[in-house]
Amino acid sequence: MPNTKSAEKRVRSSARKQALNHATISRVKTAEKKYLSVVSSGKTEDAKKALSAAASAYGKAVKRGSIKAQTASRKRSRLQLRLNKAAAAAKAK
Repeated sequence: MPNTKSAEKRVRSSARKQALNHATISRVKTAEKKYLSVVSSGKTEDAKKALSAAASAYGKAVKRGSIKAQTASRKRSRLQLRLNKAAAAAKAK
């Protein structure tokens, strides 16, 4: 329990920030899962659109401060590598 007014305010502020961070991260994870399901189905055109949405979600999360820039960059890169690998496999067939 907070003992001072400022501590009470920090508790409220922290709860607000936690809720926003949770919503943002949830949005990112949902976009990533949609992308991964499209890539695994082999639809490269749809996967490109889904990748764009996922990358955008990561960018917005970084802008909000919910995740670090390097983390987002690494994950975007790995998502792109999956698309490249799927496109190469589709082209080889």
